[in-house]
Amino acid sequence: MSKYVYMFGGGTADGDGTMKDLLGGKGSGLAEMSRAGVPVPPGFTIVTDVCNVFFDNDQKVPQEVDDEIGAALEKLEGMVGKKLGDAADPLLLSVRSGAKFSMPGMMNTILNLGLNDQTVEGLVAKTGNPRFAYDCYRRFIQMFGEVAMGIDMELFDEAFDARKHKVNAKLDTELGAEDLKAVIEDYKKIVKKAAKRDFPQDTREQLVLARNAVFNSWWAPKASYYRKMEKISDRLGTACNIQTMVFGNMGDTSCTGVGFTRDPGSGEKVFYGEFLVNAQGEDVVSGARTPQPISELKTWNASVYEQLRSITGNLEKHYKDMQDFEFTVQEGVLYMLQTRNGKRTGPAAVKVAVDMVEEKLIDEKTAVLRVAPAQLDQLLHPVFDPASLKKLTKLASGIDASPGAAVGRLAFTSEDAVEMSEHGPVILIRKETTPDDIHGMDASKGILTAVGGKSSHAAVVARGMGVPCVVGCGAIAIHERAKSATIKVGDKTVTVKEGDWVSINGTNGDVYLGHAETMDPDPNSPVFARFMKMADKFRGDFGVRANADIPRDAKAALNFGAQGIGLCRTEHMFFAEDRLPHMQAMILSETEKDRRKALAKLLPMQRRDFAGLFDAMDGFPVIIRTIDPPLHEFVPKREELMVDIAKLPSADLKTKKEMVVRYRNFGAEVKNLKTLIPDLLKRVEALHELNPMLGLRGCRLGITYPEITEMQARAIFEAVVQVAKKGKKVIPEVMIPLIGSLGEVENQKAIVKRVAEEVLGKAGMKKQKYLIGVMIEIPRAALLADQVAREAEFFSFGTNDLTQTTFGLSRDDYTKFSKDYEEKKLFKADPFGVLDQDGVGMLIQWAIEKGRQTRPDLEIGICGEHGGEPSSVQFCYRAGMDYVSCSPYRVPIARLAAAQAAIESAAGDKSEAMRTA
Repeated sequence: MSKYVYMFGGGTADGDGTMKDLLGGKGSGLAEMSRAGVPVPPGFTIVTDVCNVFFDNDQKVPQEVDDEIGAALEKLEGMVGKKLGDAADPLLLSVRSGAKFSMPGMMNTILNLGLNDQTVEGLVAKTGNPRFAYDCYRRFIQMFGEVAMGIDMELFDEAFDARKHKVNAKLDTELGAEDLKAVIEDYKKIVKKAAKRDFPQDTREQLVLARNAVFNSWWAPKASYYRKMEKISDRLGTACNIQTMVFGNMGDTSCTGVGFTRDPGSGEKVFYGEFLVNAQGEDVVSGARTPQPISELKTWNASVYEQLRSITGNLEKHYKDMQDFEFTVQEGVLYMLQTRNGKRTGPAAVKVAVDMVEEKLIDEKTAVLRVAPAQLDQLLHPVFDPASLKKLTKLASGIDASPGAAVGRLAFTSEDAVEMSEHGPVILIRKETTPDDIHGMDASKGILTAVGGKSSHAAVVARGMGVPCVVGCGAIAIHERAKSATIKVGDKTVTVKEGDWVSINGTNGDVYLGHAETMDPDPNSPVFARFMKMADKFRGDFGVRANADIPRDAKAALNFGAQGIGLCRTEHMFFAEDRLPHMQAMILSETEKDRRKALAKLLPMQRRDFAGLFDAMDGFPVIIRTIDPPLHEFVPKREELMVDIAKLPSADLKTKKEMVVRYRNFGAEVKNLKTLIPDLLKRVEALHELNPMLGLRGCRLGITYPEITEMQARAIFEAVVQVAKKGKKVIPEVMIPLIGSLGEVENQKAIVKRVAEEVLGKAGMKKQKYLIGVMIEIPRAALLADQVAREAEFFSFGTNDLTQTTFGLSRDDYTKFSKDYEEKKLFKADPFGVLDQDGVGMLIQWAIEKGRQTRPDLEIGICGEHGGEPSSVQFCYRAGMDYVSCSPYRVPIARLAAAQAAIESAAGDKSEAMRTA
């Protein structure tokens, strides 16, 4: 028989910390703390399976589950000596969600459950504190009304603010007991009008509705969006934790707070957090009031502070990870409400992992698994250039909530942030964020709030997303309807509006008006270097190269730890201003002689490019792909030429001069426009293709115009000679793109080999090693890999085009309907962002197996965008590739992903350690 409810409290528990799948993160943490003797208010957890049963059963729970909940409630009542609904001495409960993986603020919580018109008077009599009792009841009606009855929170806020205004109270705490009784009556009227029923007085009905609301919050839009963003399965479900209430709002000897055993922004080993005196937990995380730093708890109550330090320090040692905890002090007595492995920024994740190794809390393998590869992204992006900040107006300073530099245009609502982000970077500015802002936060490069602290919703979510964030910027007055904000700067008032540029520094809390310049980060900082050294130890021989077309990118790649260039796209070199005219002349040539004449001018430029790459990489392999894109990309658009021909007969001198500028690379003058533009159109028409991405490009271009392949091969090997003669080791690899048959490989390889032997022989370098290989981006090439490998000495999978050709799906056009596919969950993920391991992956595995049957020493790698995506890198490692290649700034991410794949492959399973970060 299944067990659906697990008790905890009183120094014991039915479950433990290993049961996250069943009890969720919160429930397993409460069970583990209870077993360890930590002061935890008793309660019980309804397991995650019940959430799925609830939705599978038309949003009802089976009677056997209800019976088990009833028995657990009766046992809880016996433990605490109070009964739910007892008018004299009521048991009050909190009802909280708690999934396996932390989803901060995405699901629902209800506090003070069990209060009604009778029990609130019992609470008054029992505590002798009418203000406290009525405050709890008004909070309960407000929270229950929104969460369980679907009533707009603004209706309650307006009623509360109206009462404050009536009695001239600035702070919530200035309302007395009679004021709160009046608020309660106003709230009940709101419920009656909005829900068409009275506020529930039956406490058992309250419990059922609250439990159902927690389960329903699993499918709230914000929770669904967060799971999609964090790649959390929809089938995990949430547990429901029902726990005896303890009160931080019983007066000046009570408080509530949240904290971390280390700084979640920097990773420094400091006691970090915030608390509010005479408040409940939601007050801290909502950002409605700006709390005090946890260091001041020592002044407020030294014994509680020392007890909290001791308990949380022991919890960190027990879990061997940084802890995120919640606590309440009720009339001087400390209670722990939650502990879990804390979310942290990328810089903090790296520092905590390295420090814990040095503290001998964890070993290097655990440290490497503990940092999610995507978190490294936060260490690899620019920071502000101090010199540029001096030119900007500093608007204000707030609380540094999530580190990093962000520059963007201001958006005052989440909806605007999403829309504006399609046209450039956005900074979302709000008085405070709520979970409903998750889509706007996700679309923004930075987040700025006027209120809240380091544990506010904005701070917690931004840190988890790795987005720079400044909160508690009290100098900013936000006018949301006007989409503007005012800030007192010295003796002036500055107004900023939607679309204005601002720069925020989440590392120190500074906010500037204007667009700050940025600087590249230092990938060789001691902590980061130490961490990557640990990762590389486990990665072994699996290589990480970079996609780089110019020496500057090659040097950046080396700085990030690249071990070669996996893709140099030669066509990118032809778009430079000094080369484009020669490239266009070559394309428009009618004869081979004219083409060779244009190519001769390009040859020294290409040679210089390749020499720069070989020189920068000094001993690492460099893969150079021969020209790939369709020729029409280099010439004027057919439609534009047709328009200009139509305009020409009536064009004035100004218009004709504009045309001369437009066609200057083709020898345009005012006097020859009438013949030149039609001739251009004729040649462009000849190049026009209905489907250019599957037309004359790649190896087909070199087969049709072999002089192009010949020129590029000559430039490559003359550069090899030039750099090698300087005493540097050069490892050139020439890659033929878009092949689909053995004959195509034979044709292009013969040209490259002939030129290589000629150039190297003439230089007395016949022993110079080089490889000629292919880019696998057509399914037929993958299927016939055993034949292709007879000639190809290496394979590099171009997964951008291989995904397009396997799915029959244009990458550019997919974006037009991708949202429909995402909503219907037709693909596991965007196949152009995350490698499709089932389909494209099957082709890759087949090609690797067949290729190595023919050529056992075949070098194999990947050079598509997937080469820097962590799960795709891990697939490449498992598939038996030799390396991955990605953009320079993603090299450390690929190094870490490969290390984790190596560890997991050795262990034979997939570790969950990454999810703790």
